[in-house]
Amino acid sequence: MLQIFHNNRCGKSRNCLALLEASGKEFEIVSYLITPPTKEALRVVLQKLNLAPIDLIRQKEKIWMEQYKGQDLTDEALLNILVVHPILIERPLLVSDTKAIIAREESKILEFLK
Repeated sequence: MLQIFHNNRCGKSRNCLALLEASGKEFEIVSYLITPPTKEALRVVLQKLNLAPIDLIRQKEKIWMEQYKGQDLTDEALLNILVVHPILIERPLLVSDTKAIIAREESKILEFLK
């Protein structure tokens, strides 16, 4: 089943959700700010994205800039940070059983949904 890691306050996330709804595909909304993913769930998503934890972090967010920027952090530390501060997770994320994307561009979303 498809999942969207969704933040309703984000325009890109709302656009992605609209495309998902229009696709007619069954999907689940993951309100990751309300119920943050576990480290294991993040590991699975990162594996499907083929990215390192640092690549999933919104590095312009205030929390990152004030508390973590410039530090030499391990992948495990970065995962802990994402669990504690889910606002730092790039959005929206589209996740299927076998793959995932950071779904910020309509063309990528449409290709993913094929």
